Amino acid sequence: MRINLKLFFADIVAYVLLYFLLIAVSPLNAPEPYSKYINLLIIFASLQIIFGFLTGRYTGKFRNLGYRRTMVFALCSSLISCILVILLCLYSMPGYSLVVVVAYSLLCFLFYMIVQSLYFAVVYASDPEDIQEVPPRAPASVLNPPQQLSLTDLKKREAEISTSKNEVFLKFLKKNVDLNSTNTYVGEFKNYHDVEALETYRYDVIIDLFKYNNVRGINKLFSQINEKLPDNGIFVGCFTPKSYIKRKILLKYPKGINWIVYSFFYLYRRVIPKLFLTKRLYYDLTQGKNRILSKAEVFGRLYYCGYEIINEKRVGSDIYFVARRVKMHPAQMKRRYGIIISLNRIGKGGKTFKFYKFRTMYPYSEFLQGYIYQKNNLSEGGKFRHDIRINTLGKFMRRYWLDELPMILNLIKGDMKLVGVRPLSKQYFSLYSEELQQMRIKFKPGLLPPFYADMPKTLDEIQASEMKYLKRCEEKGVFSTDMVYIGKILKNILFKRAHSN
Repeated sequence: MRINLKLFFADIVAYVLLYFLLIAVSPLNAPEPYSKYINLLIIFASLQIIFGFLTGRYTGKFRNLGYRRTMVFALCSSLISCILVILLCLYSMPGYSLVVVVAYSLLCFLFYMIVQSLYFAVVYASDPEDIQEVPPRAPASVLNPPQQLSLTDLKKREAEISTSKNEVFLKFLKKNVDLNSTNTYVGEFKNYHDVEALETYRYDVIIDLFKYNNVRGINKLFSQINEKLPDNGIFVGCFTPKSYIKRKILLKYPKGINWIVYSFFYLYRRVIPKLFLTKRLYYDLTQGKNRILSKAEVFGRLYYCGYEIINEKRVGSDIYFVARRVKMHPAQMKRRYGIIISLNRIGKGGKTFKFYKFRTMYPYSEFLQGYIYQKNNLSEGGKFRHDIRINTLGKFMRRYWLDELPMILNLIKGDMKLVGVRPLSKQYFSLYSEELQQMRIKFKPGLLPPFYADMPKTLDEIQASEMKYLKRCEEKGVFSTDMVYIGKILKNILFKRAHSN
């Protein structure tokens, strides 16, 4: 099998550097500790490399092993190697400090853990964002024409809804769907298996009374309902949003303490379930119960699974939505959301490239651009008005450009330069004039946009600012133009306190 020589030699260099680091900081009494403990380094490194070959670390693609598997191998090999070296020290090589042996083993494992975690964080963030759609189905209508329920059945249905939810939800349903139709289904789906029992195209309205905060496999559930509905079928559901739980915690505890409590709550219930390091473990322990869901995440999942939101209502602690099925759900059912995300952006020549940022939005927010624009339009500066997709920490990071630090990777890769128009998504790019679109793809996008030199407020002013910059690049050259603009940009940032949003 082909050997991964880069990883092989990288591990050897790491063993040597960590050895010298440990000996340098250890309070050893030996006159020449570096030469004394060199045998332990050779034995330990040899054992690690042997285990690496046995477990497939150096054969094939390292990323195909997966994060969990590599971490288990690293822990087991470090532990076994440590035990074997300790036994050698006790019975064959006396006079060595066991503390040094254990410390070296622990140091190697921690190094592996940090480096491999960062590696897989970037790998998972770089996964293709493109949605792989399933083959389109033939036009499908509801199987049977709707009939009217009997008065008794209608009263029974309304009583069931009122008991499970409340009268406000019942009134909301009456305004949006026909509860008196035999083609309307009312039930509770605790998982996607419950949907499988429904006959395909039997109902044109499906109302789910079960909260999605207690559902594991939400995408599968939404997709199963998508398959059961005919074209333009209606789906109604509900969930308790994160904003309600946050407000409840902040009001329950005294000021100062409440934010400390919420911070720990947020870390445990929002951050840990989303990190690829801890996500699987968290859901195995909780079975997906009492999930914390933002409005942006649930609505983003709906758009991802082939729906569009046509109405919504906040009632007490819950949000109820009415969604219309508009297309088939994608074949890709799971998406990874780590600290670093990669987004498809339009670059030079109209080519799409991966744009790296720290994640500042809720999961599945990338599917809500059209919804946010249609609902709220744009604010000053060309950003979406009342953008519910941005989380609390994300607002702070965006204000001070902290979310843009990973874009250094784009500079290194050559996708972007220091000064230039910002790379745009297809949705946002489509809002620009055709002339500006053609000008934009002639040059590489940049980290520092001309926006901060001119400080425009409306989309038309932003387009005018970018057109002025691009025409100057065309007439006087990119380098000289960027030097002029970087001076203006730094002046506005440092002295006029211009900031991102």
